[in-house]
Amino acid sequence: MKKKYPVIDMERTGQNIKRIMKFKGFTVKDIQEFLELSTPQSIYHWFDGRNLPTVDNLYALSELFQLPVDTMLVGNRKPEYRCQGNRYQRMFIYYEKIYELKAG
Repeated sequence: MKKKYPVIDMERTGQNIKRIMKFKGFTVKDIQEFLELSTPQSIYHWFDGRNLPTVDNLYALSELFQLPVDTMLVGNRKPEYRCQGNRYQRMFIYYEKIYELKAG
């Protein structure tokens, strides 16, 4: 039976955070220091889809990346793009289309 509520895809969310991080010019070390994490392992676990960032870390990353939290999360609902002219949102639309082509 298909779930009727939105579900976060941990692996795709981790890859999305990694892609945003690289696009914005941040390293894992930068993220580790910004979030005051003792080791970078949790960040690598996000990338691998083993864990998700805590709500506090997502909120902090949204500030660092200057993006809404929803932009970092990838789930089974269709994203809403409020500002079609925004270059970052256009990039995410483009990325989603490429991801769909690779998956299909």
